[in-house]
Amino acid sequence: QVQLVESGGGLVQAGGSLRLSCTTSGPTFSGYAMGWFRQAPGKEREFVATISYNGGATYYADSVKGRFYISRDNAKNTGYLQMNSLKPEDTAVYYCAASNAKRWPPRLGNEYGYWGQGTQVTVSS
Repeated sequence: QVQLVESGGGLVQAGGSLRLSCTTSGPTFSGYAMGWFRQAPGKEREFVATISYNGGATYYADSVKGRFYISRDNAKNTGYLQMNSLKPEDTAVYYCAASNAKRWPPRLGNEYGYWGQGTQVTVSS
């Protein structure tokens, strides 16, 4: 069982940066890939980024590639999403999730069995 809690969201001006954290509980975090998704009002949830169980591989949605960076520290049972050059269209609730899917990269929501409650990111223009 993996429980996830996001933090670090907030209000930032366009061009600014935020770092989201995903703190997990449970002894098996290092056995899961970790992903970030987001959902804007009136829109479907979309994949943002994922990182393999040991941090050796990452994959990004085209919309955030070169601006967002995903990382993890298994010793701290924590994952991160560094978001730079933020745009108003990045405004959404951001969720972290854990996946033990065999396919790489896991980009679909149904490949993730555990989810956090979400943290709001608002980017003003």
